Amino acid sequence: MVNDAQWRCAPPVLPAPVLDCLTEPASLSLRLQAGGRRFAVRVLDQGDSRALPDEAEALDLPPGAPLYARHVLLTLDETPVVYARSATRHDCPAWMPVLMRGSRSLGLTLFGELPALRREPLHYQLLDSRHPLAVEAAAAEAAETYPARRCRFLLDGSPLLLTELFLPALKDLL
Repeated sequence: MVNDAQWRCAPPVLPAPVLDCLTEPASLSLRLQAGGRRFAVRVLDQGDSRALPDEAEALDLPPGAPLYARHVLLTLDETPVVYARSATRHDCPAWMPVLMRGSRSLGLTLFGELPALRREPLHYQLLDSRHPLAVEAAAAEAAETYPARRCRFLLDGSPLLLTELFLPALKDLL
């Protein structure tokens, strides 16, 4: 469970189209594809990383512990609209084949291909530009804050934490 005080069960106040995407209960990738624009996943980095302080507990790790992470941009018509980080423990063989997917959307697997998968509730936050993930998202599009959502998935008892930051360009492409 994501218990960090920053992350809340209720989403922040946002314009309706962005809020609808932020609170999408199914696959965000499918939601973005449904808008009729050209959707793509651009892999930025994949491999060794460290547990951020606000994600460590959800992964059953101490802050700064080594982990495996995949960082991507979701794009519409080649414009980055979502920055996402998927993180799991190194000792987690269940998630490695799922994350080794190149530019295929993770959402396609998380919402349909894994019957044993358990999804916990979404949590929300406005991440300020100093948060480590906001710093990474700023390489695609700078903002003072980023609406974000986070969800923990369990596969064979092993956690994967997916955090998605919504870039300002999204509102213009919905």
